[in-house]
Formats: sequence, structure tokens, C-alpha cells
Amino acid sequence: MTDILRISVPLTAWLVAFSAVYGLHGLVCSDRWVAAGLDLAVGRAAMAAAWIVAIALQVALLLALRSPRFASPSAFMRGVSLTLSVTALVATLWTLMPVVTTSACL
Repeated sequence: MTDILRISVPLTAWLVAFSAVYGLHGLVCSDRWVAAGLDLAVGRAAMAAAWIVAIALQVALLLALRSPRFASPSAFMRGVSLTLSVTALVATLWTLMPVVTTSACL
């Protein structure tokens, strides 16, 4: 694994999860969701499932970056990649929590 991937993958995964969950939120609140025969409870469950998958992915990336197989040989790059991975995990928890825990549609 190259150093650029070690640095960029966790934050890119957060960006993808952020876009997916908020896009799903927009879909759940649209008329198309009801037209498909789905209700708000299914939408909330789908958003919660997407959030849990995003958290699991971030934890897996963090554990992979800590393992000797994927860790950088450079101590500096190891520290940077682990710091960014923890940052991406916290961002996943913090920025996606309001969509999952508050009212879905206003």
C-alpha cells in the first residue's frame, strides 16, 4: 500500500459515506420513496444501516493501518495515516449522527 493511499482512503471513505447517507436522506424524504411503497420506518432503518456500515468500514481501515502488513515503513507517515484515519472515524460518527438520530423529514 502506498503512502498516498494510506493517507487518502479513510477521508475518501468518509466523503463517500457522507454523500450516500445524506443522499439517502433526500430520497427518503422525497415522494419517490412513498411511491415505491416504502414508509419512513424503512428509510430510517436504511440510513441507520448505512451509518453502521460506514463506521465499520472506518474501524476496519484504522485496524488495517495499525497492522504490520499495511503500516508504512516510515514512522512519520504511519503517524499521519493513523491520525487521518482516526479523524475520518470521528467525522463519520459526528457528521452522520444527526441524520440517523433526529427526525428524518421536516
